Amino acid sequence: MANILDYIAWRGDLSFAQSPFNPVDNIIFSQLAYLPLDGIAPGPDENSHITISRAAEIFAEKLQNDPGIEQAIIFKEDPALLRALGSSQRFGDCRLYGYINLIDTERQIQFAALCVDTGDDSHFIVFRGTDLTLIGWKEDFNMSFSEVVPAQIEAVHYLEKMAQKTKGPLRVCGHSKGGNLAIYAASQCDAKIQRRITDVYSNDSPGFHEKVIASDGFAQIKDRIHSFIPQESVVGLLLEHGNVPRVIKSSQAGLRQHELHSWEVTHNDMVHVDSVTQSSQFVNKTLREWIGALDIAHREQFFEALFTVLSASQAKSLPELGSLWFRNAGLMLKSISNIDDSTRDLIRKTLAALISTARRNIETLLKPAEK
Repeated sequence: MANILDYIAWRGDLSFAQSPFNPVDNIIFSQLAYLPLDGIAPGPDENSHITISRAAEIFAEKLQNDPGIEQAIIFKEDPALLRALGSSQRFGDCRLYGYINLIDTERQIQFAALCVDTGDDSHFIVFRGTDLTLIGWKEDFNMSFSEVVPAQIEAVHYLEKMAQKTKGPLRVCGHSKGGNLAIYAASQCDAKIQRRITDVYSNDSPGFHEKVIASDGFAQIKDRIHSFIPQESVVGLLLEHGNVPRVIKSSQAGLRQHELHSWEVTHNDMVHVDSVTQSSQFVNKTLREWIGALDIAHREQFFEALFTVLSASQAKSLPELGSLWFRNAGLMLKSISNIDDSTRDLIRKTLAALISTARRNIETLLKPAEK
């Protein structure tokens, strides 16, 4: 049950020139993008960089002296990951630049990205997935009824801007929403930049509106997309993808399989399995039928109402929502009572439809597993 930390211990003494870039490196950089590197990695408008080794040193100092930084860490394993990367020959001298972390409630956007110069004459552009902010999850909800969300537009601009600062091949990647942004940016960017992209990595990422899949830009980049999902994937099976993902073995169960730290790896690849589990098939079939049965206006009204209820707690993030759950629950219940009758009826009917759809698909869980 080896993971990315084991991989760094095994292969950390080999440069990218000695051992070429592989899919495990992709999930390592995708995970790296979740770290709060504000004030450490240079921004998109700066003409400077910092090695991962130096970034790890500064981050360790911040952890000791700034208690607030711990609240910005999404995955508890990430500080150890950064230390391991900084101490390795393979990753320590890689240079970070172009870091951006944008949260705009008015525009309903959560967007973060990072560039990595891997030292093999290519550059890696990494998009962060959804963080712990409520506005980040609201934007994910919006994908169910919007052809384009603000973070996708931002991703195209970012890719084009950072590509103009470099020469040579480009790789693009991300985890969860970050993988969605990677594919969208690669498919919708300027044709000259698109031709420089050698690979696009999507790691358990939601799909797209049908119009994106049908676009000429997506057709141009499709053969360069590498999609991966864990055995019990939920997020990575949502919406339309336009390609068949490879299934990865995870050491966790249920939704915890979404975490890249749980994905099992070998010396130069991830551990593949034949198919997703029956529970994943059940959830995927249920959500697809449920969302498919709602027209666009209905989807938008439902998720807007749901976010209104969550926002009534005055929490800005999921930890805040949970830390004062008793107070927040009271505020949200009060919010529901203040919603007009038609909206409250919409929420009730929509949730009832979800339960009904799940009941119809229960045989997916009960049928014998395929050999």
